[in-house]
Parts: sequence; C-alpha cells; structure tokens
Amino acid sequence: MPIYHLRAVTVLVKLKPGASSSQIAAWSNKGRAMVGQIPGLVRWQPGPPLEVTKHRCKGFGMAVVAILDKEEDIAVYTDHPAHREGHHLREAFCDETVAYDLEFE
Repeated sequence: MPIYHLRAVTVLVKLKPGASSSQIAAWSNKGRAMVGQIPGLVRWQPGPPLEVTKHRCKGFGMAVVAILDKEEDIAVYTDHPAHREGHHLREAFCDETVAYDLEFE
C-alpha cells in the first residue's frame, strides 16, 4: 500500500453577508489555477461543508485544502504572487479565516 507524505494547509472561511457565488467561483478558479504555478503545490480544493455536518461549522461556510509536497513549500506558497492575488479575492467576500497546517502520511 502506498504511503503519502504530504503537507496540507486548511483554511476555513466565514462568508460576509451578501457574498456572491461569482466571487466564490472566481476565487475557486484562481486557486485551482495556482497548481502548476506555485512550486510544491500539488492540489488546491475548495468547498462548502457537507449538509450532514453543516450545523457544526460555527458559521464557516467554505474551506480550502492546499496539499503541498513538503513543509518548506508553505512559505513559498504563502509568499507567491498568485497566492497573494487569491488572498485579495477572498478578502472581498470573507469576514474571517482560520488557517491550520498539518502533516499526514
């Protein structure tokens, strides 16, 4: 069985009242386009909570999981111009974020 040694950055996003689906779609598309642009970024997956657990989300209406090759790639990802551009897009429709990095095999 293969073992995956990856770094994941998870960001939870509280949406502003009136956040539009077009704003979220633009941010999602920008994030997915970062794969291949940012060294070490393997996957970038946004999405809303599942209905079955939505009641436990404490107002966080979106999340993104960014999968990176190694811990050092977090700084590259965070400082990259493409990531900063996506960050600015997110700020337009988001009130609060929580970031959480973890390593899993």
